[in-house]
Amino acid sequence: MKETNTRAKSGKAVLVPGIVLLGALFAGGSPAPATLRANLLLITIDTLRPDRLSCYGGRRFKTTAIDGLAECGVVFTRAFAQATTTLPSHTNILLGKDPLGHGVHDNANFTVGQEHTTLAENLKAKGYATAAFVGGFPLDSRFGLDQGFDVYDDMYESRGSRRQIYRERKAAAVIARALQWVSGRAAPWFLWVHCFDPHYPYEPPEPFLTRYKDNLYDGEVAYVDAALEPLLARFTGGEGGAETVIVLTGDHGESLGEHGEETHGYFAYNATLSIPVIIRAPGLKPGRSDQTVVHTDLFPTICDLLGIGVPPGLQGISLLPAARGKKLPERSLYFESLYPYYSRGWAPLYGFLRGPEKFIDSPVPELYDIAKDFDEVKNIVTAGNIKKLKDKLTRVIGDRSPLAGQDERRTVDPRTLEKLRSLGYISSPQASRKKVFGPEDDVKSFLPFHNKVIKAQDLCEGGKKAEGIELMRSVLTERPDLDITYTTLAQVYAREGRIADALAVMKKGAETLPANLKIVSGYIHFLNEAGKYDDVILMLTADGRYPFEQVPESWNDLGVAYLNKGELDKALDAFRKAVAMDDGNFIIYRNLGDLYFAFSRRDKDAAAYKTSLENYRKAIDINPADPSSYNGLGYAFLQGGQAAQAIPFFEKALGLFPDYDSALYNLGQAAFKAGDFEKALTSFARYKERYAKLLAPGQVEALDAMIRQCRERIR
Repeated sequence: MKETNTRAKSGKAVLVPGIVLLGALFAGGSPAPATLRANLLLITIDTLRPDRLSCYGGRRFKTTAIDGLAECGVVFTRAFAQATTTLPSHTNILLGKDPLGHGVHDNANFTVGQEHTTLAENLKAKGYATAAFVGGFPLDSRFGLDQGFDVYDDMYESRGSRRQIYRERKAAAVIARALQWVSGRAAPWFLWVHCFDPHYPYEPPEPFLTRYKDNLYDGEVAYVDAALEPLLARFTGGEGGAETVIVLTGDHGESLGEHGEETHGYFAYNATLSIPVIIRAPGLKPGRSDQTVVHTDLFPTICDLLGIGVPPGLQGISLLPAARGKKLPERSLYFESLYPYYSRGWAPLYGFLRGPEKFIDSPVPELYDIAKDFDEVKNIVTAGNIKKLKDKLTRVIGDRSPLAGQDERRTVDPRTLEKLRSLGYISSPQASRKKVFGPEDDVKSFLPFHNKVIKAQDLCEGGKKAEGIELMRSVLTERPDLDITYTTLAQVYAREGRIADALAVMKKGAETLPANLKIVSGYIHFLNEAGKYDDVILMLTADGRYPFEQVPESWNDLGVAYLNKGELDKALDAFRKAVAMDDGNFIIYRNLGDLYFAFSRRDKDAAAYKTSLENYRKAIDINPADPSSYNGLGYAFLQGGQAAQAIPFFEKALGLFPDYDSALYNLGQAAFKAGDFEKALTSFARYKERYAKLLAPGQVEALDAMIRQCRERIR
């Protein structure tokens, strides 16, 4: 749990905490006592479709807890997000500005600027205690939304999915921590609770996993509703209910296959923009409103409900008039989906919503009448109205640009990208982006081929490698400009031991997409794997050939190339630069272990030997599931004359990867030297059974000699 204080910001006035009155703002009543200050409970549920809530007409299952909130609150039935990924949408909510106003357009490439005043900062300045309990990595404090929170609890669990390790905390754990914080706390306080569970990958706990085995997304929503019950019950009828404003919303929806989109983040159809908004406040009469509202309206609405001033610069409007049945002014509301642009290099996609008119601008523009066609089945754009629609969008955007260019705040470090990729965000840093886009660059053109690659990956993981590989090769032929195909196919080849094929694929990718740093750095990595160390050094040292200075993996690959060529001092310089940029990368520390071991052997240097062991242990501390670090540490002990100490590390490596060839052979050597000839025989025999066909005749003879010696010693 992270404790933070409001950050000082130059040029920003200091607000003196004061008393907030709950007065005639609330419908149907006289002012509340002057000493009463309302609390605020904000609940955001990630990736939540409103049609899964029974209070929004969902018929699949009952969302009892959220329905209970709806019964005593105002339900906005026509609410929309203005972005399709987690960080931008929550920034819209907590800043009261759309992405054009705050400049956060994607999960991977941006942080929230300190020049903005968050809802938490605004309330803290009024004397509120503030706390946030978040459930998913895209809202990690590193992205900047912790501004103004006394407590920002982003301590996630490491959870294993069928494909990757990702960072998430289940709703019950988030809510338990939130209840612990708020218990017995004096008013006023602001508590933000974020439940990440409906986000992909869908893995609800039991009994929801079994009950909803045919629709795991529904199971996640049902689970979150059940987890929210103790929190909502406490503040809708029990303790603190009379003094607490509650706002519940989703950050965006989930397509679940609609329009060919499996999850979210690509298109900006209502499957991902439509969200629930439920507001409950003391004295506010329950009801429903079908007026169009958006996320940026929540900040000013909360200010009105709490009876505090609305800070300047907010882009939304208070929804209190709509909650009381009054008409809101007609507005043109901006929305966007720019994850494909910033993270994949595809064409940008953004638009506006005004009444029933929804315009989506892209190389293949779209127009829908969502009053008649909410599911956006029929595109009614015509050649005759495109210019008029684009002119309207230009007026909505004004002098603000969704394509931030050099102004974007980059947060892309390798570990951040790895964690985001595990949640389905395939971010590929771009050395440069296209300026002009055609229909072939449209998200609608790219996504069907992206889906084929995902299907091919599933085929490979399901044991149908030949079929999966053939599907990916067909995508390479049809869409050679699709980034994910190269990296996915190369990984499949590498797992099969087909390094030459992996290298050929990555070489083609680097030639086709030279601005894609992930592909080019992947190509360099496979050059190393293929033993082409001179090529690696040439690519990474030739002036201007590859802008790798800010890519730690490339410094690491340069170090590996120098290490394998015996140029140890140059390798050390490269590895040090890699660590300086990414000190959480276990691979770099494992390689440093190899390097210092080489130093110790060359120079007969005991200090270098000790440093080698320290680096292997550091790698294991960072990633205890990496077998190669255990193998490296064991080998260092073995060569240092400590065979018995080496054995447990080889066994740990084999426990993680039973067919690890080097660890199998090394275990045989260590056991033999330690006098455990039965263990040595078992290891050597197993090694021969699996790898003899890959060995040269002389190597097989040497292995047979070791096996004979083991048998003789056992007799």
